[in-house]
Amino acid sequence: MNVSTPAESGCFGENRALRHFHPKCSFQHQLKMTVSMKEIALMDQAREALLKCLQGVPFVRVEKESNAANDRSDLRLQVKTPGGKSTLVVEVRKVGQPRVIREATNQLLRFKNELPGAYGVVMAPYISPEAAEICLKEGFGFADMAGNCLLSFDQVFVSKEGKANPFARKRDLRSLYSPKAERVLRVLLSAPSRWWKVQPLATEAGVSLGQGFNVKKLLVDREWVETGDDGFRLTAPARLLAEWEENYDFRRSAVREFYTLRPIADFERQLAEACAKDKSAYALAGFSSAARYAPMVRYQRAMAYVVGNLDDLAERLELKAVTSGANVNLITPYDDGVLYGTETKGDAKVTSPVQSYLDLRQIKGRGEEAADSLKQLFFHDEGVKK
Repeated sequence: MNVSTPAESGCFGENRALRHFHPKCSFQHQLKMTVSMKEIALMDQAREALLKCLQGVPFVRVEKESNAANDRSDLRLQVKTPGGKSTLVVEVRKVGQPRVIREATNQLLRFKNELPGAYGVVMAPYISPEAAEICLKEGFGFADMAGNCLLSFDQVFVSKEGKANPFARKRDLRSLYSPKAERVLRVLLSAPSRWWKVQPLATEAGVSLGQGFNVKKLLVDREWVETGDDGFRLTAPARLLAEWEENYDFRRSAVREFYTLRPIADFERQLAEACAKDKSAYALAGFSSAARYAPMVRYQRAMAYVVGNLDDLAERLELKAVTSGANVNLITPYDDGVLYGTETKGDAKVTSPVQSYLDLRQIKGRGEEAADSLKQLFFHDEGVKK
């Protein structure tokens, strides 16, 4: 009697008895069942969401549904309208990232030859405006589990938009905007038009090779980079910056408030001299930095990142710690990456345009205005630093 081993025939081969005596195979079998159950649940949610979109059209009636194993599409609906019968061919994805949605539209394009009269629909838990645009450009509809949709076929037009994403990509966002990942983003945004290989990029950012690959993947999924023989480079720096600012928290750094009797310009010069003498890493930040990139910026409070003993520095600069009325902020950066790309402007070092922008966006009113001035000077979606 021949008994196939796990190695010879998948995990279990045809020998069912081995299922109970091979822990690894039992785990894999349970894992596959779990994945399968999740896929079934996703398909059910997609079906319900699509039917809900169609319910608002009184003259549409669903006559047949199919998601059989021999059906290459994820779901098919046959609906009756005043113009006759229409077939909706649906591709469902677990995530709605632009790259994934584009793959789904490519799959629907392949179905066109088999079902020339069918209407393609892409579905995911949430489809962003960028992903929706990909669908519409190819002539397909879309719908998500949040309630957004646009369907246009055979006298039927359904459009619902503005529903927020209830399935926030918390893990994804934490991965892209963690301190180490942000180091990579600073490097990329410092020269958006430059092509990078992952190894030199990771070295420049001071992170592991794995971290570099992870950031690249997250950017590829968003379709914010292009790839080629020379590596990859940003194509949508403004969109990256916009998402980063939404997830950036200035409060991660420790801020100390002081008051100086000196004119702000004099204080900043003395701060630069003191840090240079001590060989302490520092950079003017916020308005202090912005005014050196864009002279039209006016301010009355000095801001600076400093790595070192702030109490000792404050004493030497004759600063008084205050709880209100401060005109000096000394900040201990939450990560060394904050000081990446510092530039010397006049008699002092300043944070990079990227860091200056992020910090200023946290300051309502004039801070946001100053940030916009920097954005116009340095970043736009053609990926070139002006």
